[in-house]
Amino acid sequence: MSGVELTNVIKKYGETQVIHGVDLKIKEGEFCVFVGPSGCGKSTLLRMVAGLEETTSGKIEIGPNDVTHADPSERGVAMVFQTYALYPHMTVEENMGFGLRMNGVPKDEIDKKVSEASQILQLDQYLKRKPKALSGGQRQRVAIGRAIVRGPEVFLFDEPLSNLDAELRVDMRVEIARLHSEIGATMIYVTHDQVEAMTLADKIVVLRAGHIEQVGAPMDLFRDPDNKFVAGFIGSPSMNFLNGVVEGGKVRVPALDNEVVDASVNLPAEGTEVIVGMRPQHLAVSASDTSTVKVDLAEQLGGVSYEYLRAATGERVVVESKEEEVLPKGSTVKVAYAPEKVMFFDAKTELRIR
Repeated sequence: MSGVELTNVIKKYGETQVIHGVDLKIKEGEFCVFVGPSGCGKSTLLRMVAGLEETTSGKIEIGPNDVTHADPSERGVAMVFQTYALYPHMTVEENMGFGLRMNGVPKDEIDKKVSEASQILQLDQYLKRKPKALSGGQRQRVAIGRAIVRGPEVFLFDEPLSNLDAELRVDMRVEIARLHSEIGATMIYVTHDQVEAMTLADKIVVLRAGHIEQVGAPMDLFRDPDNKFVAGFIGSPSMNFLNGVVEGGKVRVPALDNEVVDASVNLPAEGTEVIVGMRPQHLAVSASDTSTVKVDLAEQLGGVSYEYLRAATGERVVVESKEEEVLPKGSTVKVAYAPEKVMFFDAKTELRIR
């Protein structure tokens, strides 16, 4: 088990640069998640760690070893892909032990490692089955088992749950979290799903266009984002962003019937436009005959409800509620908020105003 360190890592395809000087340190035994929108470079960065993409410049270290230009087989990593890539003519047992057989590992040792991995993944009863007789979640567990038997220094997961349905994704998230807790290995996990990132990670790396936007523990990023992008990407539903104007040392929000918000931060000059961030769970609504904010749609999901509001300015606001009753579509409402939870961002740079 080893940590991973990236120093000024750059990736170019010809003249096109897709990874821009990434510096990152992942501790031994840490569960690190790369998260970001499609095309942000998270899978490319993972494949560079694996040795499946060549590093243009910079350095990649796994444990004490510089593996920047080492072959994938020499890096001590095992990768679990989005597709299961199982051999259909082989049983679960044969699939899990195939890599070891190719490396000339004695049969007794292979059997022992496959048995240990199958117990961890609860696959004992399926060892003699072929992939076609397994569910999607079981196939993914076999793919993970194939990685476990190799005893790697680092596990790499490239969106391993994206082919599963919603219920299976939840189940497999629990399985992967349990696996990490049980074997304590260093794991790097790529996903575009911020819920997966929040529930699995010790450390989240938020990427955009090949740059790291912010690194931190899940709740640290949720509570203290550095910029609008991170604030909007971390948290579900996403943070509401409304236009505001600095007036008299406070911020007026036209969308909320010109509500004036106190700001315990260093606001820019009078008349400057800012972005006001409010999370749905920090808002509440009540009926109001004088408000211009209307209910567009209400989603009642049982334990929680979401009300989608439309301001006279055209801006959208989402409000999360634990109440079973919601206001009907077309109602005009006043939006209440928790002042201490409101965040402010520079309208031009989108950096957090602190």
